[in-house]
Amino acid sequence: MTRQMKLGAFLWATGHHIAAWRHPKAHVTAGIDIDHYIQLARTAEAAKFDMVFCEDAAGLREANVGIASQTSRSIGFEPISLLSALAVQTSRIGLVSTASTSYNEPYGLARTFLSLDQLSGGRAGWNLVTSASPIEAANFGATGLKPHADRYERAREFAEVVSGLWQGGGFHGHDGQSFSVRDPLDLARSPQGAPVMVQAGASDVGRDLAARTADVVFTAAQTLAEAKAFYDDLKGRMAAYGREPDDIKIMPGVAPVVAETEAEAQEKHEELQALIPDDVGVALLSSYLSISDLWRYPIDGPMPELPETEGMKSRQALVVEQSRRDGLSIRQLARHFAGARGHWRIVGTPAQIADELQARFEGGGADGFNVMPSWFPGELDAFATLVVPELQRRGLFRREYEGSTLRDHLGLKRSDKKD
Repeated sequence: MTRQMKLGAFLWATGHHIAAWRHPKAHVTAGIDIDHYIQLARTAEAAKFDMVFCEDAAGLREANVGIASQTSRSIGFEPISLLSALAVQTSRIGLVSTASTSYNEPYGLARTFLSLDQLSGGRAGWNLVTSASPIEAANFGATGLKPHADRYERAREFAEVVSGLWQGGGFHGHDGQSFSVRDPLDLARSPQGAPVMVQAGASDVGRDLAARTADVVFTAAQTLAEAKAFYDDLKGRMAAYGREPDDIKIMPGVAPVVAETEAEAQEKHEELQALIPDDVGVALLSSYLSISDLWRYPIDGPMPELPETEGMKSRQALVVEQSRRDGLSIRQLARHFAGARGHWRIVGTPAQIADELQARFEGGGADGFNVMPSWFPGELDAFATLVVPELQRRGLFRREYEGSTLRDHLGLKRSDKKD
């Protein structure tokens, strides 16, 4: 059987484009409509996606991008609760949620995800993040965002404890720098060995954590060269932790806009881009770059030299590199960033989209993709009905699920304890 790509459907209320809520067919209150999410999950499952994925932040991370936009994008269900509801409305698709190691404790989080895994018959996954927003820190009594290195050291120990707890009766307690846990969980071991471990950090310390602990890595890359460099670097780190390269599936984010003709696809994309107010685009860019005063620079001038922050270092580097490479002004960069928050965007026909995905997949830049539709449900429907059949025709994507668990879908062996 030829190697096949993996696909995740990244769910986000009205959609990933910052102006999705303004689309004439958008469902503005999507974030609190369970029927909306059930429809999306069933669409993804019918198309044989490996998983649906829910991002989370413990605060209004984009609260400065405008009241209406912030409301439509940030108001929504706590994602593990949402996925528990979707578990009983689906039967095969994986269910992955973000949860922070900075604002949780390992015993409680391990128990919650293993419960979701049991409820769904072995379909759960945890996307480990360290949280990079001072807004989140303020909601937990913290005096400020902890240094990047400190967050990742806590995350390393956190992942070690959770992994141990998921091993069932083999857990004999933990007494470490940040955590002390005495008892094993009061649940049977997962039908898939352990819930799938996902990670998204792309800094040097983030890559090391992924090489040690992750089963899946979400990442962002604008070019094949960037994607391949990340892919080769991360896979090359795994031997140091006694792991094989195929023990991790690397799935860059992609924001496709697809239509039957190239002209139609471009028109769809331009209509969305025209809905972005400049102040919203610049505010969103500022929030991801952890800069409060980007507005004081000329909007049609180049990006300034930026001070190092304790925020999302890898995303900051990616955005600045793009601005330099493509000669983009602040306005141009903000409008581009608002479409997919720094992820790869493709606009075209089903064949053109499939060509691009195939080139990156076969060119050593990805094991699959985390699909980020511009607006829901329209662009997910379009990808499922137009692009997926083209990938299947080329033998690049499954026609039926290979098993019943998320590890089955991803081609991952049952989890053994990781050091």
